[in-house]
Amino acid sequence: MIVELGHLALWLAFAAALAQAIVPLWGVQTRTAAAMRVADTAAQVQFLATAAAFGALTWAYVTSDFSLLNVALNSHSGKPMLYKVSGVWANHEGSMLLWVLMLALFGVLISVFGRMIPVVMRSTVLSVQAMIGVGFYAFILITSNPFLRVATPPLDGQGMNPLLQDPGVAFHPPLLYLGYVGFSTAFSFAVAALITGRVDPAWARWMRPWVLIAWAGLTAGIALGSWWAYYELGWGGFWFWDPVENASFMPWLIGTALLHSAIVVEKRNALLKWTILLAILTFSLSLIGTFLVRSGILSSVHAFATDPGRGVFILVLLALYVGGALTLYAWRGSSIGEGGVFAIWSRESGLLINNLGLATATGVVFVGTLYPLFLELFNGAKITVGAPYFNQSFLPVFGALMFAAGIGPFLSWKRARPAVVLRKAAIGLAVAAVLTATIALILGLTEAPGLFGSFIALWLAVATLQDLAARAGLPKAGPATALRRVAGLPRSAWGLYLGHLGLAVAAAGVVAVSVWKAEAIQTTQPGTPVEVGPYAFTLEEVESGTGPNYQTTIGQVTVTRGDTPIRVLKPERRFYPVEGQPTTEAGIATLWHGDIYAVLGDADGQGGFVTRYYYNPGVPWMWLGGLMMALAALISLTDRRLRIGAPTRRLAAQPAE
Repeated sequence: MIVELGHLALWLAFAAALAQAIVPLWGVQTRTAAAMRVADTAAQVQFLATAAAFGALTWAYVTSDFSLLNVALNSHSGKPMLYKVSGVWANHEGSMLLWVLMLALFGVLISVFGRMIPVVMRSTVLSVQAMIGVGFYAFILITSNPFLRVATPPLDGQGMNPLLQDPGVAFHPPLLYLGYVGFSTAFSFAVAALITGRVDPAWARWMRPWVLIAWAGLTAGIALGSWWAYYELGWGGFWFWDPVENASFMPWLIGTALLHSAIVVEKRNALLKWTILLAILTFSLSLIGTFLVRSGILSSVHAFATDPGRGVFILVLLALYVGGALTLYAWRGSSIGEGGVFAIWSRESGLLINNLGLATATGVVFVGTLYPLFLELFNGAKITVGAPYFNQSFLPVFGALMFAAGIGPFLSWKRARPAVVLRKAAIGLAVAAVLTATIALILGLTEAPGLFGSFIALWLAVATLQDLAARAGLPKAGPATALRRVAGLPRSAWGLYLGHLGLAVAAAGVVAVSVWKAEAIQTTQPGTPVEVGPYAFTLEEVESGTGPNYQTTIGQVTVTRGDTPIRVLKPERRFYPVEGQPTTEAGIATLWHGDIYAVLGDADGQGGFVTRYYYNPGVPWMWLGGLMMALAALISLTDRRLRIGAPTRRLAAQPAE
């Protein structure tokens, strides 16, 4: 009965979305206040109905209701409760239900916390948001219904992919969807601006909190997913340039550009058309990611579905939403003013260069990801674009972006003095160069790519701290005055500084592990030490055990440096009888400067085991940097100025007649 109620609730959500898409927009066109207010009510009904449907599916998983096809195919009575609950979204149908739940959540949040947005704009935004929902509710109900019953229920389910039976599955997909789906709000605000003709600083301020939430979620989701792959797959790496990994990275890159561009609109009423285009493209790339994961055109550990019919349905939605928005942009874009003017040497120009660089980086990843698919579609040729392409084309562009990001804070709005900017930059560059040379001499580092990458990361960190010191009045101001000035900075400024420092820390970690990583793969007997970088790894013993729903072989690896014991690692080799699949659980010890990492492989039949040992310098800095960036967005979100309306400029674009 609960399952049937959940199915009914999903249809109710579809009906509420349909009403929300049509009635408020009609109210905006006819200036009917009652019709416009339907947007808020419908958004709340839609969310409650979707939450009820999601709750019903969760109940079926928790109670192991194998009369439900989705539960029978993706769960098992012997699974720990964490994986019964998280198993709801660890499959195509359940994950799509989570997708529309996130969409409905953002709609209801806008209706509740967006009261300072004029009713015309809010109703239009919610109407566009519901249009997206209508398509995806239809997709679920027609092609991916999670509430289908089984005529003859099995005694038990088929279980869940062992690779997904990890705490990461409870957090990684919801955070990714918070980002993917959250960028729908930017899309809705952009389309609403084109419909109403209003693009001004207030519009940017209304949109920016939702972009911050989405960007924070996607940042945390990508970092957590990278960490999960790092310790779960036992390969010692953190990023493979997999097409589905790239599908999450592209909206992050263009979403970063959108965040910076929205600041220019808010502060200087400039880059109006460009910001709208970025908002459309950001969510468009999120939709492309959804298509890649669910169309069956990719063979990936991340892929959910292999049904081409579902892929065609999503492709149609993609064409409707993206094509419709871009058509509206082409039609209505000329009615949007050019906004404020600025000099070449100005912060506006710096942020525009930032935007163009991020767009270029996104284009590089886009071509490398989709070119093999287009090539196979047109002539049947199958090629693989791997890490060499991305390393040679993406990294130089992103390195130049980081260099420019260090100069940006030295630029003033509207017009900057080149001599002042260059003098400040020269000081920061000199400090970064001295620090790089000092680190190289102390640690004996000679690899030029690693030293250059470290210099770029240090430069960004130094420039960020240099700007913070300048805003505090140092060195002229006394400590008390400087501290008072720093404490008085707006939270959005703290978000900027923490975000840039987080990027510098993460980049330093990526450079360190990419250039100075040490590894050894061998078959070894217990008691035989293996030298890896500055460490010696010794497999002491191997013993068997059992877990909640798996059998395990656990190794004990002692790690020493010289005669000093460092850590004891316990890598595992697990086997899941229900699914009939093995998994690898790496043994990892995190030090401040890097990870020591051990993987236990198969026995060789002669008392030995295949082992893989790694020293991964800088890896903890990557996770710390990702956390800092996500936290920076949340700190900016608490800035009071994002919760109140912006002053209306007399020269702002007027609503359409």
